[in-house]
Amino acid sequence: MWPRVDGMRAMELGAPGTMRDELNALVLAGAKRATTGLLDEYTEEDESLEHIGERLALLDNEGLAVATLEITGVEVKAFDEVTWEHAAAEGEGDADLDAWRSVHRRFWSGEGTPVENDTRVVCLAFRLTSDPSASSPSA
Repeated sequence: MWPRVDGMRAMELGAPGTMRDELNALVLAGAKRATTGLLDEYTEEDESLEHIGERLALLDNEGLAVATLEITGVEVKAFDEVTWEHAAAEGEGDADLDAWRSVHRRFWSGEGTPVENDTRVVCLAFRLTSDPSASSPSA
C-alpha cells in the first residue's frame, strides 16, 4: 500500500533525491499539472485508481507533505496512446511527444520495468489546492 498522510493517499513523484525535488518544485510553481504511472504498480501495491475530486498529499524526500493536490482527470491507456496534451501538462520541458516517451522509457527501465508501446499507464491530471510551505517561515 502507498503511504497515507493526514488521511489522504500520498503521491511521490519520480525517484527520491534530486528528481523528486525538481518535480515537486514544478508542481509548486504551477508548471506540472499531470503525471503518468504504470498500471501494474497499482496492482502490485493493492491500490485502486485515483478518482476525480480525490485529494492527495504530495510528499517530499523525507515523506512530509509539501502540498495537497486534487485529481482532475484519470485515464488508463496504452503507453503509445498518451497524448501530447497530457505529456505537455507534465511540465518537464519535453520538446515533443517522442522526447517525453524517451525520457519515460529510460526512467522506468532504470527502475527495472521496461515499457513497451502496449504497456498500460495511468494518466493523472491534478491541480494544486494548497502549499503548506507558503505559510511556513522556514520555506
